[in-house]
Amino acid sequence: MLDSITPVVLTRNEAPNIGRTLAQLRWAREVLVVDSLSTDDTLKIARAFPNVRVIQRPFDDLATQWIFAMRHVDTPWVLALDADYFVPEAFITEVAALEPDSDVSGYEVTFRYAVAGRPLRASLYPPHPVLVRRDRTTFAMDGHAHRVRVTGCVIPLNEPIIHDDRKSLGAFIHRQRRYMREEAHKLRTTDSRQLKSVGRIRKWRVIAPLVIVPYVLFFKGLILDGRAGLHYAFERFLAEVILSWELTFGPR
Repeated sequence: MLDSITPVVLTRNEAPNIGRTLAQLRWAREVLVVDSLSTDDTLKIARAFPNVRVIQRPFDDLATQWIFAMRHVDTPWVLALDADYFVPEAFITEVAALEPDSDVSGYEVTFRYAVAGRPLRASLYPPHPVLVRRDRTTFAMDGHAHRVRVTGCVIPLNEPIIHDDRKSLGAFIHRQRRYMREEAHKLRTTDSRQLKSVGRIRKWRVIAPLVIVPYVLFFKGLILDGRAGLHYAFERFLAEVILSWELTFGPR
């Protein structure tokens, strides 16, 4: 199975993350890195791996970037990764043993969120298809996020991937300002009846920042993860505050 998979990683200024991610992909014949004109050491680090091929393309949105990346893959399967995903050995072992039937189009993966290398017991990060057949997959934007659209049967895998972003808090805030501007536009332009409960709560603006910290610390149990759990709760609080600001004062 591994010989039929090309890992694909999207990057932009991912020097704190990309080396760890690519080091876990040495099993792949080729890893495709699609870079959005990074200005840090991302490309230098990526090109140090002999199985990595780099293509650069200016960024417009994540869905378009992924569609572009898929056109440059030759294998039937793609492992679609962010630069801050760490692929554990147990996950690789599980994938290597797969023998998918012809009607299987993809595999959905859960994620363990980590803070500075420490995995948390829970997070708000949802599962989604990561290992997919190239010719049965496309991508679309949904607010600030992209959605993976797979035609056919999608099966859950047992082993998670680790989400471990080592970039600075300043980089996190800068990224969230862009993300939440897009999310605010989605919430403004979508009928509340078509939104999930989380989206409807977010449209109330001040409610989500107030409830997110007790929700992740106590309902999700991250208070038991100490400083790492507090760090995650603080990041989620900042993201919701930025979204509330965009909903209130952002462009209409």
